Amino acid sequence: MNSRLLATTALRAAKIDQRIPPIAGTIFGVFLIISILGAILMDGKQPDALIGGWVVGWMLIGIYVLFALKVANQWEKAVVLRLGKFQGLRGPGLFWIVPLVDTIPTWIDHRVMVTPFAAQKTLTKDTVPVDVDAVLFWVVWDAEKAALEVENYQAAVDWAAQTALRDITGRMMLADILVGRSTIDQELQKIIDERTTPWGVTVQSVEIRDIVIPQDLEDAMSRQAQAERERQARVILGESEKQIAASFAEASQSYINNPTALHLRAMNMLFEGLKEKGALVIVPSSAVDTMNLGGMSGMVSLAQQNLPKEK
Repeated sequence: MNSRLLATTALRAAKIDQRIPPIAGTIFGVFLIISILGAILMDGKQPDALIGGWVVGWMLIGIYVLFALKVANQWEKAVVLRLGKFQGLRGPGLFWIVPLVDTIPTWIDHRVMVTPFAAQKTLTKDTVPVDVDAVLFWVVWDAEKAALEVENYQAAVDWAAQTALRDITGRMMLADILVGRSTIDQELQKIIDERTTPWGVTVQSVEIRDIVIPQDLEDAMSRQAQAERERQARVILGESEKQIAASFAEASQSYINNPTALHLRAMNMLFEGLKEKGALVIVPSSAVDTMNLGGMSGMVSLAQQNLPKEK
């Protein structure tokens, strides 16, 4: 009866402690089997008191191993308190504690942690409501401070990041937020790191994921950008027209006192227009008289008639 009660108590306590390593459970099972087999083999051969002592002894050894043997993973540190006072850090690997005297209130993870956080419906300096989403990369560099200086260091880091993001968003204009993400990242990292350093936590980087603005404002900004691009296109077109006009004015100076060059240019223009099949060129009568285009057009027509026909 005593052995059954002892085993049941040990198993219930094992369920409460979620960090009992498999090796401790295995050793406990081995001692439990040894005690049962020993009791069976000694049944009828030894006094009941001796059998009971045998079973209880092995059970006590198994229970001690079950609760005293701990294993910390490579990235973990176990915070050990002895009678409520900080005793030290244990791990990684295999270590022992004194049951009922030592407790492990928390296990500190030394890997880089990723915490998404957001500042929802925060007003910018120019009173525009925005939703800003960001990601925080941080790591615990001092497990003792993280366990003793703050109740829940993970929640504390999360809230510190959110309040810092709201503070920065409220001090900046919307245009600066949209174009200055790298600046916000650096400032956020500095502010959050100053708040979390006393807790044994350091911030490696902060990255803004998304900035959401009201749909009406987004449509207005889109129309503004489109109007600005149309204005730039019209300005560029006007500058092009001015350059073309200046080029024509400069070219006309070459034809003022050189009618031969002007006639050659006219002949070239007619030829370029008439060489296309089915082309029709309408020339003003004044141009025909002043540039002698009638004779030239006749020559061009004669030349086209003498061209070899395509098969």
